[in-house]
Amino acid sequence: MDIKSLIRVIEDYPEKGISFKDITTLLKNREGFKETLDRLEEALKDYEFDYIAGVESRGLIFGAPLADRLNKGFIPIRKPGKLPGEIERVSYELEYGSNELEIHKDALKPGDKIVIVDDLIATGGSAKASAKLVESLGAEVVCFEFLIELTGLKGREYLKDYDVISIVEYDH
Repeated sequence: MDIKSLIRVIEDYPEKGISFKDITTLLKNREGFKETLDRLEEALKDYEFDYIAGVESRGLIFGAPLADRLNKGFIPIRKPGKLPGEIERVSYELEYGSNELEIHKDALKPGDKIVIVDDLIATGGSAKASAKLVESLGAEVVCFEFLIELTGLKGREYLKDYDVISIVEYDH
């Protein structure tokens, strides 16, 4: 199945010059969504890890069912103000702005091995911020896994110290 053909591209969203990859068209296609999860699952077969961490918001969509399929725990990495209790927070730059991410301080312990899942890697800013959060709790990032990679923005190079998996590629 051609997963890429199920992803709608919307030009000039959310700003002029941005080519937004809209996965809602993929998600509504039952076979396409299942095939996407199958490929994400298959790509992790040679990795040993304890948890999947999903990055808000679309990383939660793929991370949680993937964790269930692989019989792993799931850790949400959220945008500010979404988690109760004690949190760790990190700021990062986006392709078109800045943001922050948070994780519960008790979500992980030293030695835990984590796969970080998100829908898309562009510049790698949110991914690197997610790794900083995981590592600040003493856990180890085993790899990153993305549905979409925007190769022209060189996020993989920014994450050169980590294994990076992507299923679908676009130039930008």
